[in-house]
Amino acid sequence: MLKKFEIHGVHAKVDDQLKTYVTKKIGGLDRYISRHSRESAHVDVHLKEAKAKQKNNRYTCEVTVHLPHQVIVIKESTLNMYAAVDIVEAKLKQQLQKYKDLHGSGRLHRHLMARFRRHQPEL
Repeated sequence: MLKKFEIHGVHAKVDDQLKTYVTKKIGGLDRYISRHSRESAHVDVHLKEAKAKQKNNRYTCEVTVHLPHQVIVIKESTLNMYAAVDIVEAKLKQQLQKYKDLHGSGRLHRHLMARFRRHQPEL
């Protein structure tokens, strides 16, 4: 679980059930962040409800993840707050996987290359 995790409601009441749901979905994505980045990662979740005149895409979920070398912002609007959280979770999972591949430690690559060199026949 991420240490710094904030949930804010804008024109919407965030009850305990919604807070638990968001914490479970978004907070569980820490496994997609490398270990050294987890300590300084900070997540802000903004749950917004639009005015009554706008019937389509009434609820918006915006997640901002502050990482050491990058800030990831994902925003989604739907008819249901829980659906918005689910879509944001899927998008955020992909972005965090890209971040981990780009800023990973590289130990796996070095380990595989060393193994490849050991088993390579000499000429």
